[in-house]
Amino acid sequence: MSTSPGEKATARDGSQVRTGIWFIGARGSVATTATIGSLAVAAGLADRTGLVSELAPIAAATAPIEIGSLVTGGHDVADTPLPERAMALAESGVFPFALAAALRDELAEADKRIKSAPRRATQRETASAIADDLHSFREEHGLARVVVVDVSNTEAPVQPGPELNDLATLEEALDAGRSPLPQSSLYAYAAFRAGCALVAFTPSPGPNLPALVELAQRQSVPWAGRDGKTGETLVKTTLAPMFATRALKVRSWASYNLLGGGDGQTLADPDAAMSKTATKGAGVDAILGHHVDGPLRIDYVEDLGDWKTAWDHVSFEGFLGTRMTMQFTWQGCDSALAAPLVLDLVRLVARAHETGEVGVIGAMAFFFKEPLGGEEHALSGQWQALSEWCEKLAIAR
Repeated sequence: MSTSPGEKATARDGSQVRTGIWFIGARGSVATTATIGSLAVAAGLADRTGLVSELAPIAAATAPIEIGSLVTGGHDVADTPLPERAMALAESGVFPFALAAALRDELAEADKRIKSAPRRATQRETASAIADDLHSFREEHGLARVVVVDVSNTEAPVQPGPELNDLATLEEALDAGRSPLPQSSLYAYAAFRAGCALVAFTPSPGPNLPALVELAQRQSVPWAGRDGKTGETLVKTTLAPMFATRALKVRSWASYNLLGGGDGQTLADPDAAMSKTATKGAGVDAILGHHVDGPLRIDYVEDLGDWKTAWDHVSFEGFLGTRMTMQFTWQGCDSALAAPLVLDLVRLVARAHETGEVGVIGAMAFFFKEPLGGEEHALSGQWQALSEWCEKLAIAR
């Protein structure tokens, strides 16, 4: 079962049409937490705290795509079943043991919808295998549409070569058996080819390459990104406008991040960390209108598990050159912060797809460190833009 972009999220018999989430990294911490979270909310075992899509006026736009209508699936290279992953996350304090135990059977069912990440001889063949899995997922579960969500490990930055500058040249390279695409971009290519919308939740290159931007337009699918804004950067994009609008000169802003878990382990690689620090550091400069000196570090601490701590030191100058400082500490559970945003984004992107929106959605900047499709970095401005966009979506119902 499939619907065209303009069709409403209601079946002919009046029943609710379901929306699929295809996770890239489906057994990772964020995907597992999002999966158990959607199951818990649908079963009435958890409230909706942390879900932006439940706030007015956002809820008016997302109401047709209820949490209970979401069906999860995906790819992963890991083979630890979701019930065991959920118990491990519960042990680290991400959510209660009782919740993981109560939903064990539902998690086992969800785990059956996760497949091994396909690896074929060429990128063309691999992309076809990914697209086949997406088509099968949609048809087997009677889904109106599928939103692909990249929550896989962060990749190193890439310099797009000539093969990635336009779609025709990329297709020629793939037909010739070459492999020009980073892994995250290969998934974006396959998703767009399959007619699926996409959420780029990591700082990896993903769909943000000229050839893939062109492909999304040609396939009439929307996408959003990049790099979910869940912790320290969320605080920064809230505080930085305060300095700007009070005419206070920020002289330096030092940021130190300690992170455990799989994401922290990945970011221990300097090349992968470069992608993350680039997106984390852009917001303050954009909001203040000038470059702000200061180190921005991410260090892996295995003992922290799924938790992260950020300590920031801000040096600023006031009237008559008086020097002052501000410090803050942010401690949070990475997966518990990210998972509700994933569910929000899926509901919003699915609604955008339903109403016929195409290409990158700039109004989604509220959710990302690097707001592709928009230039606003201040959280309040991003909220205003998102609210106005959702009001239009609600009217489109």
